[in-house]
Amino acid sequence: MTTSSAFHRRCLLLLCLCFTLLFHFHSCAASPRDLRFTAEDIAAVEAVLPSSLRQRQAKNTFFEVARPLRPPRGSSGPCSTLLLSHSFAFTFTKPPVTAAYSPPSCLSDAAGGGGGGARAVSLAVLEWRADCRGTQYDRIFGVWLGGAELLRGSTAEPRPGGVTWSVSKDVTKYASLLAAGNSTLAVYLGNLIDDTYDGVYNADLTLHLYFRRAARSPTASSAPADRVVPVSRSLPLNDGLWFVVDNTTDIESTRLTVPPNAYRAVLEVYVSSHNFDEFWYMNTPDQNGPFREVTVHLDGDVVGAVWPFPVIYTGGINPLIWRPITSIGSFNLPSYDVELTPFLGKLLDGKEHELGFAVTNAQKSWYVDANLHLWLDPKSSATSGGVIAYDAPKLTGKIVSNSSDGIDGRYDATASRNITATGWVRSSRGNITTTFTQRLTFVHTNVVSDKGSAQAINQTTAADTEVSGDGPHTQQVHQSFPLYIFLGGDGSGTSSQRLMRRVEIGLDETRSGGGAEESTSTLHNAQTAAAEVVLRDDQVVGASWRMHQVYEYGGSDGGCYSRNVSSIGYDVLFDHNEESCAGTRGR
Repeated sequence: MTTSSAFHRRCLLLLCLCFTLLFHFHSCAASPRDLRFTAEDIAAVEAVLPSSLRQRQAKNTFFEVARPLRPPRGSSGPCSTLLLSHSFAFTFTKPPVTAAYSPPSCLSDAAGGGGGGARAVSLAVLEWRADCRGTQYDRIFGVWLGGAELLRGSTAEPRPGGVTWSVSKDVTKYASLLAAGNSTLAVYLGNLIDDTYDGVYNADLTLHLYFRRAARSPTASSAPADRVVPVSRSLPLNDGLWFVVDNTTDIESTRLTVPPNAYRAVLEVYVSSHNFDEFWYMNTPDQNGPFREVTVHLDGDVVGAVWPFPVIYTGGINPLIWRPITSIGSFNLPSYDVELTPFLGKLLDGKEHELGFAVTNAQKSWYVDANLHLWLDPKSSATSGGVIAYDAPKLTGKIVSNSSDGIDGRYDATASRNITATGWVRSSRGNITTTFTQRLTFVHTNVVSDKGSAQAINQTTAADTEVSGDGPHTQQVHQSFPLYIFLGGDGSGTSSQRLMRRVEIGLDETRSGGGAEESTSTLHNAQTAAAEVVLRDDQVVGASWRMHQVYEYGGSDGGCYSRNVSSIGYDVLFDHNEESCAGTRGR
């Protein structure tokens, strides 16, 4: 089969996949990789691009739009330390790359030689810089320190001339871990090398630290945890430290103990979807449908849920769309917080407790792990607590089909879940009651038309999370993840065809809380992208793609940022950004 006909066949399989949401047709059973293009596919497209767009010898820079990280006024630094430099060639099923970690000397210097280095940190930034030349798929990678995950991302798919990208992540919340004693840094990037895919990922990992004035310290509501306990697998491994969930009945767990003087606990969950569930939001009923959630289990009880943002990796749907502006969360996957403070009374008994994860409707594979952030009472050797109320009804949801011929029609899926827990903790701060509430809804519509040749997916996940009570750690968070995907084409059965993809994806968030130090922030992050490939007599004769992204962040502390950027092909058409609160939404 020639390169162009292979490309044509895969595109037809994509269209065939479009109308299988609620029915499985063996004649067009597509594998998960059919929502990805091979090296031959991309080469066929590159070959017909205008010479100004091909630039085959030039190294491209791909980027994910994010808010710049700025230290608070008056901070000193940065104090920068190269943690790791490595070339990831054939690393699949091999152990993670490790390096010995010792806290940089500037941490103890900032604390005047005392033990308060972590509290002196005003901003900690973990920077990942990487490049790759040749041909390669995108790969998932993770970074762990002492078993706690600090960063998860996907790599960029390179062009023959090479690609470079970087990620800067705020890791201030891990200050106590960074300032702790010697530990092990581990990085896993499962890359494959063969006769076709020869791209090697070269990466540098650097820690940048900034320090506040000695006279100032973080407020009670903003201070990072005193201890970060990993909830992950332990080295040695031939994979990442994440747990791997492969089906809907699988519960992956570990056992841990909590220090006796803890007064607050927050579980930070990392999650990513792969293999048969990489495109879970497009899955058919025989693939367990389009809804997924990660449930958090404490000694067998569901105490929280994560309804994940639909991260599209740089090779997903159509990799051209994500060049040079990558999809939201692709280079820096989000993590999700579950407040466990109401359950501290159960955890403070000095015994081991089982903390685990399951994925509703899961197929192979989901990578899940977490970090347990604990705040400790320095004036008490032991705190106490108890659970006052706990209610976690079962998930509700359904799928409704409306089709006259079993192909074209409308297919709807809905789901909802509510979880509430209230508990008290007695420490030197007094007797504080905390209530954690989650209200989650999911609405999904799939419209199939033109005898199965077109599919439009419209989906929204909404998550309302509230932490309330008489302590300083109150918070209200509302998140909404809208997603629209269109797969279709025209000219089927003729010598000339257009294969089209359109993606609209967004992340809207409002946050408020902090007790007497109440602060608010809003985020609107939206992408609209489209790609078109033109075939004539089974030969690729043209291709085009475009991306427009609007990012608007507004904070009550004045930390605002807006960016409006658009690209056509590999060229950035315009890129306007402003670091002020003028023009931001939701102020």
